[in-house]
Amino acid sequence: MASKLSPFLLGGLRRPSPRQTPSLRVCLAAYSTDAPPPPPLLAKLKQDLKTAMRAKDANRLAVLRSVLAETLNRSKTDKPVSTDVQFVHLLQRSARKSQEAAAEARAAGREDLVEKEEAQQRILEEYAANSGIERVGEAELRRIVQGEKARLVAEGVQEKALMGQMVKNILGPGGPLNNAMVEQKEVVKLIQESCKAS
Repeated sequence: MASKLSPFLLGGLRRPSPRQTPSLRVCLAAYSTDAPPPPPLLAKLKQDLKTAMRAKDANRLAVLRSVLAETLNRSKTDKPVSTDVQFVHLLQRSARKSQEAAAEARAAGREDLVEKEEAQQRILEEYAANSGIERVGEAELRRIVQGEKARLVAEGVQEKALMGQMVKNILGPGGPLNNAMVEQKEVVKLIQESCKAS
């Protein structure tokens, strides 16, 4: 004969629902069917990895594996590589690391390592240069900053709020530099200069 359990006891048997922590959100996103497609440049590198394996190109193979591993590691964080611009930033950072490693190897008299690091740097820079993403020049940045300042002043934005609003509008989602190849520090510096001049 089955006994009835009180609602109080049943409540204690229920498992608590997991809290949505950042790591859980990342895990859920990684297995989600709604995940955004990878950047086109990343897909090209995956194809090039297969080609480098067939050609037994050791340098290119090492570079591509390293970049793809870095991309995979970033996909497990709250800042995954989801656009070609972010991917080019990653390539450029990796190229700088290779350049620094080559300088250290040269200082230590290790010419074999210098050649290896410089070859890897060239491969990384080649991918960044052929990405089709152009860097925004300083003249264009100044034009964008001045245009946004003029627009906000015309709307009546107060001087105290001007700088914050400009940064948000220019670098934020939907802004003219949201996915552009720019150094954010450089843009913020130009905005500061522009606000001081008023």
